[in-house]
Amino acid sequence: MNAVPDPPPRRVLVIRLSAIGDVIMSSGLIPVLRAGWPAAEIVWLTDEGNAALLRDNPRVTEVVALPRRRWAGLWREGRRRELWRELRGFTGALRERRFDLALDLQGLLKSAVWARLSGAPRRVGLGSREGSAVLVTRVVARDVRDERLGKEYRALAEALGLDAGRYSMDVVVSARDDASARATVAEAGVDPDYLVLAPFTTRPQKHWLDERWPMLARRLKLDLGLRSVLLGGPADAPRAAAVAARSAGDAVSLAGRTSLTEAAAVIRGASLLVGVDTGLTHLGIAMRTPTLALFGSTRPYLDPGVPRARVLYHAMDCSPCRRRPTCGGEYTCMRLHTVDNVAGAARGLLGEDA
Repeated sequence: MNAVPDPPPRRVLVIRLSAIGDVIMSSGLIPVLRAGWPAAEIVWLTDEGNAALLRDNPRVTEVVALPRRRWAGLWREGRRRELWRELRGFTGALRERRFDLALDLQGLLKSAVWARLSGAPRRVGLGSREGSAVLVTRVVARDVRDERLGKEYRALAEALGLDAGRYSMDVVVSARDDASARATVAEAGVDPDYLVLAPFTTRPQKHWLDERWPMLARRLKLDLGLRSVLLGGPADAPRAAAVAARSAGDAVSLAGRTSLTEAAAVIRGASLLVGVDTGLTHLGIAMRTPTLALFGSTRPYLDPGVPRARVLYHAMDCSPCRRRPTCGGEYTCMRLHTVDNVAGAARGLLGEDA
């Protein structure tokens, strides 16, 4: 006897709390869910720092921000009773929505807990780890043989009986952020035609060599006639300032001067983005900006899935080593990206004669 298919859900809770790059890549499920279940309410639960990436998306019914920073502060201050009241109220508000389905895209204990607390009778975990499989009703494997961007989310779509071909990162830039970004770029003395460099990540093995970024900025200014804008968070500002200072005026730092959504708008207005494995590089692809990604210790994808985006990656016996480099800090895989090769690939993306 054939199994009876699950009915289309009326209310779906999507859980992807962190990190920025993963939230951006998982946004590719939004068009998939909306096309497959056009009448469903789609509610996204994420950390408060990432909520702005999704709030202006008309295909998302609601974005719920998890105030983990505030709760951690209450715990440190010993205000346990207040913390318990807030947790209970937050959980109750989730359950009142009466979700039919919860999708745990993170697959960790901290995310699966919220799938369980939501009260959804159907709970699907993507590659559930840390014992989180006991909190969901179904686990979909995330380790799939596929070099395309968002491969695990495509696999989840197929497992749900949805059209994985509709996967496309879906980050919406508001008119407010667009105007603010244009003003910030103009105030920095940068022409409307510019490039974006995204050199910064949280792991040193994903970085390109610091001394090569100002060399690249100078080379791209010579080859393309365009200045570069450096983007990053407040913690990246000192390094970005140092790169800009060594670029002989061919790069300007905006690190720490934009919000995440304003950075998305700056990227959308750029002629080209060059970056390492970081959320801003994935944003370049999401914004359909010509994007060149420099990968080494990590290789989240080799096929960006869109025109005018390219991954530079030198496969080695030890790569991708991810969080456990074996090279003693040499990061040879990133050293193999030369300024000449990167500049040549950038010219190729922009249709110049390499």
